[in-house]
Amino acid sequence: MYRSIPVPAVRDLAVVGARILPVADADGNRAAPIEDGVMLVRDGRIAQVGTAAEVAVPQDGSLTVVDGSGMVLTPGLVEAHGHLGVHEDGEGWSGDDTNERTVVDGAKLRALDAINPAELGFKDALRGGVTSAVVKPGSANPIGGRTAAVKTWGRVVDEMVIREDVSVKSALGENPKRVHGEKDRMPSVRMGVAAALREAFVDAQNYARARDRAQEEGTPFDRDLGRETLAAVLAGDLIWDQHCHRADDIATAIRLSEEFGYRLVVNHGTEGHLLADYLAEKGIDVIVGPLMTSRSKVELRNRTLATPAALAQAGVRIALTTDHPVIPINFLIHEASLAVKEGLDPVVALESLTINPAAMLGLDDRVGALAPGRDADFVLWTQDPLELDARASRVFVDGREVFRYDEESGLADVADPWGPTRIAQPSTR
Repeated sequence: MYRSIPVPAVRDLAVVGARILPVADADGNRAAPIEDGVMLVRDGRIAQVGTAAEVAVPQDGSLTVVDGSGMVLTPGLVEAHGHLGVHEDGEGWSGDDTNERTVVDGAKLRALDAINPAELGFKDALRGGVTSAVVKPGSANPIGGRTAAVKTWGRVVDEMVIREDVSVKSALGENPKRVHGEKDRMPSVRMGVAAALREAFVDAQNYARARDRAQEEGTPFDRDLGRETLAAVLAGDLIWDQHCHRADDIATAIRLSEEFGYRLVVNHGTEGHLLADYLAEKGIDVIVGPLMTSRSKVELRNRTLATPAALAQAGVRIALTTDHPVIPINFLIHEASLAVKEGLDPVVALESLTINPAAMLGLDDRVGALAPGRDADFVLWTQDPLELDARASRVFVDGREVFRYDEESGLADVADPWGPTRIAQPSTR
């Protein structure tokens, strides 16, 4: 249950006394834990991180001191693949804007245009220590549209944006062939899905050449939003987020990416453990999950909690996902805990929720680590976050405390980004 509290103005902080897990340093290298650490925050950004002997807390009252004694401090978690705000929890069809099922090629679509910050899932994200999320269209279409990275607290999505355009969501396998096959149109089989992607990329190549030629010659040229998106993928400006579960679909995703030369990130990768060495050899990042689902369709029959460990041990960089709302976003930390139980290194497990998704999706200059210059998005946990009974006690976004759990009442306080609501009364005149 949630209670609303005013938005704190404080963005200059000193967090003292906690065990700090920075995850990575300013250069992105793995960082060791810091016992009895100190972290200074200035204007919503991390200024210094170190031991009490290394970092002096100013005594001039310029910083609000946050006592982290007995707690564990980590970066805010990063949900690498979800539908937060576009598939609203508990809203039925009226809040489901995940898939534009009427088209095969949705390259012109943007998740940003459908994110509702008032969705309850944003509060749940804070409860689970998740402070950033990459929101993606769904997997009904071979090409779903552009994704967006946002903070999980805010009033207007434009104020929450970390990066407006991160990648393009695409889907192979059962979902697109089922959705469009039921409409008696192509694609209805896997060959058709791959062909639809090839046709779209060839069209985008032709479009880009014509556009560039028109620009050189100074002649008019009609822009096309969908082709512009795919041209940006081919130019390396947007990542290709490929939904694929089965090993053969993963292989098709790699084949297409090599054919057209774009940067591929495999999403879900349910049978990734069957191709772990192949993925490592190709240098492909994998966003694994959701791990806590039933085997609800054929392509999930080999789902196992051991996939993250198998991939990581082979040398594949991984991130974990809840695929919210498939699994509630506040359970993201538990995906990592269960993966550790099945062999995933605990250090890699925390990296898979922080620096790994941030780095693979181009957000690591802002989030994913407690390092100078990064946004002050962090969580104070009651104990090591991978422990089952650990709780996110206090959550900060851009240096503002936006969530606090009250142990005594069992209620959570969430800063209300809208503030007091005033409704004008009708005039009696």
